[in-house]
Amino acid sequence: MNEHRLIALGLLAVAAVATPTAAQVTKNTPPPPLAPNAAANVESNIDLAYGAFQRGHYLTAFNEATKRAQQNDPAAMTLLGEIYAQGLGVGRDDSKAAQWYKLAAAKGDRDALFALAMFNFQGRAGTQNLEEAARLLDAAAKLGHAGAAYDLGLLYLQGQQFSQDFKRASELFAAAAEAGNSEAQYALATMYKEGRGVQKDMSKAMRLMQQASVAGNLDAMVEFAIAQFNGEGINKDEPAAAQLFLKAAHLGSPIAQNRLARIRMAGRGMPADVTEAVKWHMVAKAGGASDPELDIFAGKQTPAVREAADKAAKKWLSTVAAARP
Repeated sequence: MNEHRLIALGLLAVAAVATPTAAQVTKNTPPPPLAPNAAANVESNIDLAYGAFQRGHYLTAFNEATKRAQQNDPAAMTLLGEIYAQGLGVGRDDSKAAQWYKLAAAKGDRDALFALAMFNFQGRAGTQNLEEAARLLDAAAKLGHAGAAYDLGLLYLQGQQFSQDFKRASELFAAAAEAGNSEAQYALATMYKEGRGVQKDMSKAMRLMQQASVAGNLDAMVEFAIAQFNGEGINKDEPAAAQLFLKAAHLGSPIAQNRLARIRMAGRGMPADVTEAVKWHMVAKAGGASDPELDIFAGKQTPAVREAADKAAKKWLSTVAAARP
């Protein structure tokens, strides 16, 4: 699933509702590919264009979308905007991308409105205009764009383009969460957990946290595992939590790696394994999650254990580094 992250705003007000174990950092990336529902209700030609786009046949997608755009098809116009915005099969051209997005947005295409909002946040193809970006997000959200609703909720939390309004933020997160946006599910779960903008409800918080976790949201995965391990707002289940920590650790969460090291040290939720405990401690520490208690634990192990753990940690870290783009 492609999640729509708010671009060019840096660390937004999600930090105001996130706990220290789950701070979110946005990524500065091009506008994401069109969501599958963008072409669900249009004619077969744009389906053909979108299908080619999804398979990486960008020139075919460009040619088919051009045919449909000439017949005033907004979905095709938006697809052309994406192709130019990302430079797929053609040279990247932010000006042409913006032109196509504007044509589609004028016809009420919610994906185009969202893409234009991102362009305005970034200042692509023109001067950065946060007010216009917020207006476009609002328009896209009203048309049911889940990513726009989530990002708009962040703006209400931040209180810059709009007056700070936690209740309105929670309503927008709820709309996006209902549509399956895992980031919104996580943000709304945190609001229920803290009673910010909504009445505090740990049961609802954990249901939403679990949904976001199942959808692959790493922050939610870690927080849900912590709650499940401790029995906070959900039935205590150390083995299930340990498996979730293991999954999150493999996905690169230093917090999960640290928790997994402690689990392997204590033998809670899964069997104790001193080599694995020291290995995951080293991996977590390399990611910025230090732990003095585990430092002491590792220092007490035999040279053979420390050497095996160090070798395993270095292998894991080198494999991860090699996999990075």
